[in-house]
Amino acid sequence: MSEMDLLHSGGLYLPGDENILKEQFRCLERLYDFNATRPCEQERRAELLKEMFAKIGEGCYIEPPLHANWAGRYVSFGKNVYANFNLTLVDDTFIYVGDNTMIGPNVTITTAAHPIAPELREKAYQYNLPVHIGKNVWLCAGVTVLPGVSIGDNSVIGAGSVVTKDIPANVVAYGVPCKVIREIGERDKKFYYRGMAIDPNFFEV
Repeated sequence: MSEMDLLHSGGLYLPGDENILKEQFRCLERLYDFNATRPCEQERRAELLKEMFAKIGEGCYIEPPLHANWAGRYVSFGKNVYANFNLTLVDDTFIYVGDNTMIGPNVTITTAAHPIAPELREKAYQYNLPVHIGKNVWLCAGVTVLPGVSIGDNSVIGAGSVVTKDIPANVVAYGVPCKVIREIGERDKKFYYRGMAIDPNFFEV
């Protein structure tokens, strides 16, 4: 089995392999082009994202600069995903993001890790685990999602959180490490922030 074959196996491999780097640099050339676009070049940005990503749904928007090990080659976004400045995707294996998810500035989603044993890290061994993020999730500013994590539909991850374990659907979670604080409930349909009321008409639009 080649080093390239090991990317998605969860097994240890050497990311500096010549064949891996050749493919990776080809992807990164497209990423460079994306980050070099001007603000008025929205159609060009959309075209490049379709070329770069494994899948990118309708209505997705990523604000440059985008940083990604493989320029999104193993990343699948659903519809209407929004990502603010400085999204970092350590996309050495698969990242899945559901429809209508919002990603704040300076968020990192990483699939890659290294063994604890220093002898293996000295040789630069790496392993990758996929990340799954559900529909209608909000990752607030500065969130870090670690390899192998899943986040359920509709959940909110508070700013600066480090998500080390799976988070269920329909909860507010935050902290280092990230923990479930409460479920999303009826009060969240009445108030959007510290007693500030929501006009019920918003739900009718």
